[in-house]
Amino acid sequence: MIVLVINAGSSSLKYQLCDTATAQVLAKGSAARIAESGASFSHVAGERAFTLLDPIPSHRDAMALMIEALLDPEHGALTGVEQVDAVGHRAVHGADVFVEPAHITPEVIDKLEACVPLAPLHNPANILGIREAQRVLPGVPHVAVFDTAFHATIPRHAYLYALPLELSASNRIRKYGYHGTSCRYVVERAAEMLGKPVESLKMIVCHLGNGASITAVDGGRSVETSLGFGTMSGLMMGTRAGDLDPAIIFHLHRELGMSLESIESMLYHESGLLGVSGRSRDMGAILQGVEAGDERCQLALEMFVHRLRSYIGAYIAVLGGADTLVFTAGIGENSETVRRLACANLEALGIRLDEGANAAIHGTGGRISAEDSPMTVLVVPTDEERSIALQTEAVVQGTTMLTIAP
Repeated sequence: MIVLVINAGSSSLKYQLCDTATAQVLAKGSAARIAESGASFSHVAGERAFTLLDPIPSHRDAMALMIEALLDPEHGALTGVEQVDAVGHRAVHGADVFVEPAHITPEVIDKLEACVPLAPLHNPANILGIREAQRVLPGVPHVAVFDTAFHATIPRHAYLYALPLELSASNRIRKYGYHGTSCRYVVERAAEMLGKPVESLKMIVCHLGNGASITAVDGGRSVETSLGFGTMSGLMMGTRAGDLDPAIIFHLHRELGMSLESIESMLYHESGLLGVSGRSRDMGAILQGVEAGDERCQLALEMFVHRLRSYIGAYIAVLGGADTLVFTAGIGENSETVRRLACANLEALGIRLDEGANAAIHGTGGRISAEDSPMTVLVVPTDEERSIALQTEAVVQGTTMLTIAP
């Protein structure tokens, strides 16, 4: 099946044309800084590529550029839009309404709009992308794949916060979790690499990128995750603070006179690796700073690893023991230093790293634990676009891709 995967952001549009039968990426591209100065559009199909540095006034214009690029006789990958069998859309927040991918209908869009208060930065852009894609590709099924859906299996005692229960229930306040599309794909790939059924495995998945989360997975089902109601809790991230005492927010507001808006902006955009290091949100730049003797970069690295190790230990307890630890996403796949430090001196928890194997893996998959390690440690490259394409195919064909539905 030829599936066009679309990820619409507030000022961006990313796409990938996938052949699910061959696992081949036929084309991909992105529009950046939509409706802003310095807009650009890039497209790649095989060895053919081009970039445009022109104004892109709206998502409608970006969608038109995408179709034009896909059909371009020289740079494209299609001879006609009728070759697209289905369109899969990344949708960030499905709340407790969408626990599986959904065939997009007017009713589904209405329910997505009802979820906007829970994801005001993401869902409006996702909905806009859906509407524009349906306009240019009206004759094919469109499917929404939700980042939150994988975590719908988290038990009630784990997803609730210790607030007045009536308040939580009436305002849909609970842990939703994110990075679920990536996690779903990585769990299945890890099981394939181990040659074991996913139902038999207890995994801890460390999705470490600019946004970061860690998830406990029992038999293919998410049972706990570090991101919660929003996208700030848990691990330290590129620009987000991760866990902090809520009393700090009240203190900053009361004693320093900071507005709630400025505190929110600081916690999302000026904290994490960037805030501590004063240098960068990028782990690669942080590690360069460490090598150069930058004490703030050293502190940022130590804090990042400390949080990660704390959650690994906690989730081993949640699972009652784990047999697989997985690193994925940008940092997880590419930083042997972070992986080494995260696993250091955890023999008591059943983790023994193979230093040579760990050092040899950069952006590729493989086992990095020692042969005698009770817990297998893997690096598994994520592929959210392929996951969306496969889930879209499953919805269109009416089949079940995974065995983890709640």
